[in-house]
Amino acid sequence: MIGRIPVLDIRPLVDCGRRPAKAVVGESFEVTATVFREGHDAVAANVVLRDPAGRAGPWTPMRELAPGTDRWGAEVTPDVEGRWSYTVEAWSDPIATWRHHAGIKIPAGIDTDLVLTEGAALHEQAAAGVPKSAGRECVLRAVDALRDEQRPATARLAAALTPEVVTVLDRHPLRELVTPGRGLPLQVERRRALYGSWYELFPRSEGAVVKPGRPPVSGTFRTAAERLPSVAAMGFDVVYLPPIHPIGTAYRKGPNNTLSAGPHDVGSPWAIGSTEGGHDTVHPELGTLADFDHFVRTAHDLRMEVALDFALQCSPDHPWALKHPEWFHHRADGTIAYAENPPKKYQDIYPIAFDADMRGLVQETLRILRFWMDHGVRIFRVDNPHTKPVSFWEKVIGDINRHAPDVIFLAEAFTRPAMMHTLAAVGFQQSYTYFTWRNTKQELTEYLTELSGEAAAYMRPNFFVNTPDILHAYLQEGGRPAFEVRAVLAATLSPTWGVYAGYELCENTPLRPGSEEYLNSEKYELRPRDWETAERENRTIAPLITALNRIRRRHPALQQLRRLHFHSVDNDAVIAYSKRAGGGTTDTVLTVVNLDPHHTQEATVSLDMPELGLDWHESAPVRDELTGETYHWGRANYVRLEPGIRPAHVLSGFGSGNLRHQLPPGAADGLSPLRPGKGGGGRPMGEGQSPDEHSALRPSSPIGGSPTT
Repeated sequence: MIGRIPVLDIRPLVDCGRRPAKAVVGESFEVTATVFREGHDAVAANVVLRDPAGRAGPWTPMRELAPGTDRWGAEVTPDVEGRWSYTVEAWSDPIATWRHHAGIKIPAGIDTDLVLTEGAALHEQAAAGVPKSAGRECVLRAVDALRDEQRPATARLAAALTPEVVTVLDRHPLRELVTPGRGLPLQVERRRALYGSWYELFPRSEGAVVKPGRPPVSGTFRTAAERLPSVAAMGFDVVYLPPIHPIGTAYRKGPNNTLSAGPHDVGSPWAIGSTEGGHDTVHPELGTLADFDHFVRTAHDLRMEVALDFALQCSPDHPWALKHPEWFHHRADGTIAYAENPPKKYQDIYPIAFDADMRGLVQETLRILRFWMDHGVRIFRVDNPHTKPVSFWEKVIGDINRHAPDVIFLAEAFTRPAMMHTLAAVGFQQSYTYFTWRNTKQELTEYLTELSGEAAAYMRPNFFVNTPDILHAYLQEGGRPAFEVRAVLAATLSPTWGVYAGYELCENTPLRPGSEEYLNSEKYELRPRDWETAERENRTIAPLITALNRIRRRHPALQQLRRLHFHSVDNDAVIAYSKRAGGGTTDTVLTVVNLDPHHTQEATVSLDMPELGLDWHESAPVRDELTGETYHWGRANYVRLEPGIRPAHVLSGFGSGNLRHQLPPGAADGLSPLRPGKGGGGRPMGEGQSPDEHSALRPSSPIGGSPTT
């Protein structure tokens, strides 16, 4: 039913308001609504946030987003975790209506005394709602002036239009016909649900010994823990482990997914369960639960969290296969059906059938999750959630988060959009995305516009640049420059991004042409890596990854999703986009990337200056966070980006009023994220520099004093 003043189309709105919109503590987001009324009287609106205890905070005034559209909006920022709500209130604004009429009638000499008398009465009524400490006296002085017949009419009117009076009544308006819209739910979660850098590793490969003619020796939780300081040094917040449980022997897969495993082949960790136990057991070759606890403590001491893979499936050897045959699909011959995704076959894995005993499966899943929560795990990466009923996840995640709201679930679902969006809406805090398959400027622009738009109210992307299953052709064919480009894109486009171990070494050999599977995939064999030699021989992009994570921690703009804007570039091989922090801060970061890993690209970047906090005619000194160099950027800027040398600019300083001088990334630890070479970005074209002058880089001094090109 429409109220006295219509309040329509309130957003964010998830599933028609049946499910909560999402935010994290300290995250600012915009609430919008269509607000109007009959006739010509002025209307206004505000947002009321109610915290988990039901307390209403100070209401936030809304503004009309574009004159004449009747679309109003305001930015709000919840500050604690829990279930909030937000309401849009519309109201008639008699003071604004009077100001409009008085501004026309008084100069024209129409109804002068009546208009001033009405204004005095309205301001006196408004003053009653203004606290004495907030400026009531200045409003009462305006009342006296409006009634002072000894003054000229224009002076009486001017006294009510002073900036002081307007400011006080903007803060404490006279509201009539207040009409609240529909209250909508808001779930506020901890910041890690939105922002973080993930690193995936196989514990069995870290510290493993593989020598020809000898049985391989698995790494353990203890040897894997020795790798954690290096992972933390790259700036990662989350270390993610594939399944760590016993692996079945029935139909065990050999190297490269072959069907006949040898006596020493280790099998796939996703073939969970054996006579040694199931989902609540650790593989004995990895160590004991005490060793796992040591791994978790080591990560925590390094300010990282451990994310654990939760794959709701099992090998034919899993205890469930004997104890709960009703949990599986049976074929016509009575055998349990193994997993298939034609043409892929997973003979070593039994999928779960849910409809015979949904309640039992929910209870067992809750038991397993709580078991690992008791061992310090607060993040679960859920394998293939789209192959299980949505209602199942709604029950499981809802139950866990009711009692442990800090637990985060990541949906590993590369499937149809409707399923991915619904999984996010019913509770998954994070989602894998199509980012791996979006490589052109048009693809990235369209997809990121979707993710950062209305979908951001419930679906948070986690941009993994690769996974054990996915080695995209872009990486296979582009070599090291392609790995650098994708890292820059993921780290600056999404507040959460991740890499699978080996990415920093630019591993890119596919199983076969046209395949996205790795040759000698770590899913089926031990893959120890010589990290020290790779670093010594400069065969790693770890310095770039370190720089990106350092930049992300330094800039709140890169820790949010919703304020992403793409800028015009006259070359389709170059993409430019900016992000701005919410909550009234001035942090803005502009990223310009050469998407072509094979060729140097030149372009003119035309900036939407208001999106950067500047007027169209302004320019600003900015710092390239990847190199420490400074430039002067304005509305149009020439860039030259060279693969492997300077694939991108990550520029800060727009709209901040001054350029922060600081150590260039890597100056303190000797790491240089990019090799020196030619490239550049600079003043707007036509301000006294030729393109050749723009492309010449000059060395920058460590603190301050960087030359401006």
